[in-house]
Amino acid sequence: MPVASRRWIPLLVLTALLAAALPACSATPEASGLHMLRMDQLPAEVQSAPASVRTAYQFAAANPDLIQHIPCYCGCGSIGHESNYDCYVADVQAGGAIMFDGHALGCSICVDITLDAMRLLKEGKSTADIRAYVDATYSRYGTSNME
Repeated sequence: MPVASRRWIPLLVLTALLAAALPACSATPEASGLHMLRMDQLPAEVQSAPASVRTAYQFAAANPDLIQHIPCYCGCGSIGHESNYDCYVADVQAGGAIMFDGHALGCSICVDITLDAMRLLKEGKSTADIRAYVDATYSRYGTSNME
């Protein structure tokens, strides 16, 4: 093989490795099989929030059957929230339009609980397992809004 041709081998190998790694590096929650609300369905203030907050809103709004059974420990029970879902969604109208609650925009406990629920669901945990994990992990921050 001529010397000039051998110079391209490392570049070709590097290109092949990068191409193979791209799908794993760019994996999104949607690609992981989790139900997520589309970004364009979120209010502008959520769309401009940090990535973890946007992800939590997308997941919570799209998974009420899970998130309505998960408590929050940030103290939001005092404002009428009855689950972690209420930190994100104030109401769902008859036509399906979602009225968002802005509480989780400024509450890292709400967001962390949702992201943990998301991770545990992806790992195959049941709603009961996720609830037990949230209770054990977050009860040190306050009272559950589901008690």
